[in-house]
Amino acid sequence: MGGLSTRGDGYLRRLLSAWREGCHSIATPGECPRPLPWLAALLGRRPVNVAAAALANKNARIAWALLTRGEVYAASRQSLAAAQ
Repeated sequence: MGGLSTRGDGYLRRLLSAWREGCHSIATPGECPRPLPWLAALLGRRPVNVAAAALANKNARIAWALLTRGEVYAASRQSLAAAQ
């Protein structure tokens, strides 16, 4: 997998690894019902595993920001319009 070291919390490491595996199914070409434009562009430049890791990283950062700020997720209208 690469950048996930064996230091730190093992439970968190397992969760992040599972999250990356879930993102791999979305990053696989032809699997996502509504492909993300930035993900499609990334897949044009990088391998599927790298794109899956980038998607997992983005999702983890969004989740962390929501949890630390106590907010509820609301997709921006701009990203919804671009996905359709």
